[in-house]
Amino acid sequence: MAQTRNRPVAGAIWMLITGLMFVAVTAIVKYVGSELPAAQAAFLRYLLGLVFVIPMIGAIVRAKLTPRALKIFCFRGGIHTLGVTLWFYAMTQISIAEVTAMNYLSPVYVTLGAAVFLGEKLAFRRMMAVAVALIGAMVILRPGFRELSSGHFAMLVTAVMFAGSYLSAKLMADEVSPAIVVSMLSITVTIGLAPLAAMVWVTPSLTQLGWMFLLACFATAGHYSMTLAFQAAPVTVTQPVTFLQLFWAVLLGALVFGEGFDGWVIFGGVIILASVSFITWREAVLRRSEEPKLTPEA
Repeated sequence: MAQTRNRPVAGAIWMLITGLMFVAVTAIVKYVGSELPAAQAAFLRYLLGLVFVIPMIGAIVRAKLTPRALKIFCFRGGIHTLGVTLWFYAMTQISIAEVTAMNYLSPVYVTLGAAVFLGEKLAFRRMMAVAVALIGAMVILRPGFRELSSGHFAMLVTAVMFAGSYLSAKLMADEVSPAIVVSMLSITVTIGLAPLAAMVWVTPSLTQLGWMFLLACFATAGHYSMTLAFQAAPVTVTQPVTFLQLFWAVLLGALVFGEGFDGWVIFGGVIILASVSFITWREAVLRRSEEPKLTPEA
């Protein structure tokens, strides 16, 4: 594993591709989002994406998941369902740049959640980084200086739900393979979204179904390229590259959807990402310091 994580250039390139894939996802959601209800669009994305899960069915059966594992997977599916629905809704209400920038809050909430629920130590430096990230969020939202829409509040909750989903995945990562963790998420979220989609169902056209399948392809490719990035290089190398996702999102919103440039959103996003990068760097430093030192034999 040490050798596979010593290719920083490859890691940066894969993370760059990941950002482009996820920006393509946001573009499709923005384009189709006004035509289909948020819950239905999210459901179709996951339903059509199940085609990538089919090869994993045998592995899931052979894993013989325990009742505890199934409960955690169901819990993760439930909170991720809410997060995805709110994310799709936010995309129809606020700019792509705002959605992208506020999504950077998830790793910050993960840090807080790990301290509260997993017993991890929340050192002073981490607390300061979290505080800085929250300041960045306030820069983006600017409460009192402009009217906040339901999309902004939806993204605040979305980041919390995605953080909870990540922490749940972290609990299961040591028990089952990453492929099973991802596959179970796709299955449980599809099931969770089904009743929500049924309540607001609008018969989609073949064109809309095509867009949703393309969305599933980009999302799956993004998660896969992210995995390759993590395999190639440490997170401390790949994390700063995620800032480019905000850059692409700003360009996409301005040039394609006529959203204009909002310097405050970019500035706030940079503040949040700097905080996330610092937290990631500190965790990597602490992890290395905790590794046993190898002494040469006499």
